[in-house]
Amino acid sequence: MDKTFNIVICGVGGQGLVTLLNVLARAAFIEGYDVKTSELHGLSQRGGSVEAYVRFGRRVWSPIISKGTADLVIALEEQEALNGARFAGKKSVILINRFQTPTLSGDASFEQIRQELTKVSEKVFFVGASEICQKELGVEVVSGIYLLGYALHNNYLPLKKENVIEAIKKTMPEKFWELNIKALELAKQSTK
Repeated sequence: MDKTFNIVICGVGGQGLVTLLNVLARAAFIEGYDVKTSELHGLSQRGGSVEAYVRFGRRVWSPIISKGTADLVIALEEQEALNGARFAGKKSVILINRFQTPTLSGDASFEQIRQELTKVSEKVFFVGASEICQKELGVEVVSGIYLLGYALHNNYLPLKKENVIEAIKKTMPEKFWELNIKALELAKQSTK
């Protein structure tokens, strides 16, 4: 890969965003890429907004992703996808978990979110990751890994699945390996 690949992950505290960041970064490192990451924590301990950035390539000088330059935006929550959209451009892939965290300020509707995101990118995909993971695996906290699997199986991410699995094993305690690998594989059923 000649260019630097830019990923923005956005969600709310408690959704496994930092774990997803670490798995992605480690998988890219295993493949021999130079990797830079950065986390922007809001009120992550209280369910507030969190953003994380992963950049990998032959040589990466900074973890910061400029507006409009993300190759992939992974939103673990629908409304947070609107925050991540500022990093996307027309060719960016935006993967959104069909899940909304209730807020006091009133929630944007699915249709409002969809309309705003399709103004930014031609490749916007809403995926019922939380619902599928809850139904099939009994927990929804692995929805981020499910979205990672979705990106892999649809070739939206230039990493090898076996390296992502190795990264899961190097990032998480052994008791969580099977669940997360199942979530990764489960996404293959939802590919485009």
